[in-house]
Amino acid sequence: MTTPVPSPPRAATARPWRVAGAIAQLAALGIVGPVAFTILITLLSVGLSLVPVLGIGLLLLIGFVYALYALAWLETARVDGLYAFGLAPRVPRRSPKSGFGGFLHTLWLQSIDPAMWRAVASAAIATVLGLIVLPLVSLVASGIVLAFSPLFTPAAQVRLGGTGIEILSVWAVPTGALAALVALAAIVGLGLLHGVLVRAILVPSREAQLAAEARTSNVQRAGAVRAAEVERTRIERDLHDGVQPRLVSVGMTLGLAQQKVDDDPGAAKELIAEAHTSTKAAITELRQLARGIHASVLDDRGLDAALSALAARSHVPVVLDVRLTARCSRTAEAAAYFSIAEALTNAAKHSRASECRVLVREREGGILWARVEDNGIGGAHVVPGGGLDGIANRVLAAGGTFDVVSPTGGPTTVEVSVPCAS
Repeated sequence: MTTPVPSPPRAATARPWRVAGAIAQLAALGIVGPVAFTILITLLSVGLSLVPVLGIGLLLLIGFVYALYALAWLETARVDGLYAFGLAPRVPRRSPKSGFGGFLHTLWLQSIDPAMWRAVASAAIATVLGLIVLPLVSLVASGIVLAFSPLFTPAAQVRLGGTGIEILSVWAVPTGALAALVALAAIVGLGLLHGVLVRAILVPSREAQLAAEARTSNVQRAGAVRAAEVERTRIERDLHDGVQPRLVSVGMTLGLAQQKVDDDPGAAKELIAEAHTSTKAAITELRQLARGIHASVLDDRGLDAALSALAARSHVPVVLDVRLTARCSRTAEAAAYFSIAEALTNAAKHSRASECRVLVREREGGILWARVEDNGIGGAHVVPGGGLDGIANRVLAAGGTFDVVSPTGGPTTVEVSVPCAS
């Protein structure tokens, strides 16, 4: 589910306290900003120059990417705290791949993240404005001192601050007042300009917002279609490989029993008993299949109870830790439940695990988060039509995110995050 970014009120950036806050922050950035960008430039230049020395150069470039992300995160938090634009917190981009290759891919995705670079550009512009604000603040102070200087000195000429400009005492008051007012007006103008610029850089336009929502909706719809296809294929496979041949066997066994009823009643009874046992097994398989399509306990008693029942049926011992304060939407709970169920099934089939651990939490921002970890051999990866593919598409259809980390040798970790109100 896509959460629209609320449009800020038009007058938000013109409120006096926001302008004063912007000026104070610009002054601080005029001092701190150059230091931060000097560190970034040093990391980049030294890292590139030491690329032949792979270890050192790579470490410095990794530090550069993380420093960029930290600056972007701080800038986004600063701007949103000042102007209340409703900006989403900066979240690092992550690769679906695992291992060292996945780590490098994550760094690459983060380094080309346009949202991060927009935030860095906002910080750079704020730093430049801050470097202009600082001398203007000094000029305001000098103008005030000049305006009051005739009260403290009998000299015929007075000097304007540290500029070296000497002014007749008779002109000290109007000149100082004018300098202070002009500098103060310029500072206020820079504060207003800062609000306009950060809005243009960091707040998406209505058209871009609608386009992003449309793209997200298309991705979710494609995920839902793909999840339905994977689920249908699984049901067809389970029916074809399990229930169907068992029912065919029951039919053949009853046919043989029918032929032997008159000639060999004892054998017929044995065949009927065999058919009865096979029928009960088929009913059990059908119940399990139906439970895989819809878990009634999930609707009746909630996610905690449904997962407890799931853990009790698991072939691998499960340590369950669920801490939820309230019910989420049916879509969110179903996505989390079936994702956990599929992860446990995969662990039982492929991981050779002796234990699984399931954690479920409600995180800040109304996010239902679940993590399944086993102590198996690892090496799991997403295969089209496979169990992990089904999890990914089901979670995507619910507007959430899915991540699997499964290095060779284990452990395998599956994480799912779904909006509670999806």
